[in-house]
Amino acid sequence: MFNIFEKLRRFDAYPKTLEDVRIKTYGGAVVTIISLTIMTLLFWVELVDYLTPNVSEELFVDTSRSPSIQINLDIIVPTISCDFLALDAMDSSGEQHLQIDHNIYKRRLDLQGQPIEEPKKEDITIKRKNSTEVATVNKTECGSCYGASFDPKRCCNTCEDVREAYRERRWAFPENPENITQCKEERFSEKLKTAFAQGCQIYGSLTVNRVSGSFHIAPGKSFSINHVHVHDVQPFSSTEFNTTHKIRHLSFGASIDSDTHNPLKDTVGLAEEGASMFQYHIKIVPTAYVKLDGQFISANQFSVTKHRRVISLMSGESGMPGIFFQYELSPLMVKYTEQSRSFGHFATNVCAIIGGVYTVAGLIDTMLYHSVKLIQKKIELGKFH
Repeated sequence: MFNIFEKLRRFDAYPKTLEDVRIKTYGGAVVTIISLTIMTLLFWVELVDYLTPNVSEELFVDTSRSPSIQINLDIIVPTISCDFLALDAMDSSGEQHLQIDHNIYKRRLDLQGQPIEEPKKEDITIKRKNSTEVATVNKTECGSCYGASFDPKRCCNTCEDVREAYRERRWAFPENPENITQCKEERFSEKLKTAFAQGCQIYGSLTVNRVSGSFHIAPGKSFSINHVHVHDVQPFSSTEFNTTHKIRHLSFGASIDSDTHNPLKDTVGLAEEGASMFQYHIKIVPTAYVKLDGQFISANQFSVTKHRRVISLMSGESGMPGIFFQYELSPLMVKYTEQSRSFGHFATNVCAIIGGVYTVAGLIDTMLYHSVKLIQKKIELGKFH
């Protein structure tokens, strides 16, 4: 029986040294401290990597049935008053949304960018389906259209009704609309004084059809004549508007703060040569995220190409000043799925770190120890120069 245990002891891969022959050196202590530091750092890196979910990426054709897409924006135009800015959107299906503001807020700013008043959420402008429809704001009286209406029985009870009649007649609207009874409450003279003495922050979200389309922020009142989108900038010339702007945020769908979901963050468009038309061509890639806990997030990444064009009446350039965004959706979708990492893989890496660093440190310590001993021996024999 004793022989069996004696043979078993020979399999010990870790023979123990005698205490009285152990030699401890300052060099060994330094190597030990450095190796322990390296072990700790590598262990921490491996632990962080283990706790971070592994993300797999898939690319496939987008078959989602969502009928709409949400646009989130926050844009500052520092030198044009909110009264002279309109946000409009349209898509390739032919649907137009004029003066969108039911989910959009406008905040007045001074020329230093400081808020003047609390943001306001205005009512969306309702367009008439036909020009003979009678306004229902005031049922007891029928306001005059000042000869602009084709229908003599038509009532113009609001300033917008009078404007609409003038547009249909293609007459120029009076420069001082306060002479029109329905427009007195608009205080147009006061708005003219602050047209270029204030800035405007437009922010919020709007929902559009899930097809290619565009939206823009441009000066003037927007309206449509014979399916043509027009902005009325009277009494100013379009070249008087400085469309310098800052895009604080622009995203589509769920708002995720990353370079691929918000690449236009803090982008500044500078109109150095007067009125300019800024165009942003956007390519949207639908993106889905499946979290480790099963949460599903639908978002959109996008890339953008920027272009600026100076609008000058002297050069005969067509177009109008403003900030224009054209977007199109990719037929492909990217899906990111989070998966937990293997604990066995983590344990294996930790063991490899400890064993590898310990072995290399031991080799370095042995090499240093024997090198020092050799030098000391040569010094004793007087052979070291």
